[in-house]
Amino acid sequence: MKVGLIGAGAIANFLLKELNMENKHDDLQISSIFVRNKEKYQTLEEKYGVTLFTSLEEFLASDMDIVVEAANIEAVKTLLPEVIKQKEAVLISIGALADEEFSQEISELAQRYHHSIHLPSGAVGGLDLLQNAHALGTVTDVALTTRKPADSLIDKKVEEEVTVFEGKAVDAIKQFPKNINVSIVLSLAGIGMERTKVKIIADPHIEKNMHHVEIKGDFGEAAFSITNNALPENPKTSYLAAMSILGTLKRMENKVQIGG
Repeated sequence: MKVGLIGAGAIANFLLKELNMENKHDDLQISSIFVRNKEKYQTLEEKYGVTLFTSLEEFLASDMDIVVEAANIEAVKTLLPEVIKQKEAVLISIGALADEEFSQEISELAQRYHHSIHLPSGAVGGLDLLQNAHALGTVTDVALTTRKPADSLIDKKVEEEVTVFEGKAVDAIKQFPKNINVSIVLSLAGIGMERTKVKIIADPHIEKNMHHVEIKGDFGEAAFSITNNALPENPKTSYLAAMSILGTLKRMENKVQIGG
């Protein structure tokens, strides 16, 4: 499967190293990259054997099977409507889908043009459990508690943990759009943004992001916690979020599907 990549930042470079270096995955390669500044990223062509494009039309017409977005919310809102008309897509900047009007537009385009949008689990897990538990619409509670280093959430210096938000996911997303992608993917997989509960804690005693999820319903109860290491090349990016894209692409290639 040939992959077209939108973006050339930390996650994009992670994917390029994993898929295009030393022929680790002969059946899965990045062939094309869409960037805004071709000159800035010119070295990627020789280093990874890819072709850079600044024209979306030419990018989508290039030799690829699927588009992976590894850029930002703005890129999703600007580019995805046209991408999904022509290709399937993997989307990491799912914050764009917090906009209900945009999310509805993308869903309608995907159905009209028969192209799927794949949403990696990002910095969290357990989405297969949540979706399966809600197969009959009987999950009653989904609660997310996120702890982050205090200086990543608030400007003032604190000695003890501070709860900076407690309420619905839909409101958490509005107040912390760059910090709470996990609540969006949990909401989409489960009972929605209005019913998913979120608590965000600024903790001066930790250096890593921590997520604790609790799920209740007719199936029973489940709880799990995740502590995320940062991507070595970029401390602002979750290592697991980057790996979730790679994992999604690999599973799409497998003839035996596990979970889901």
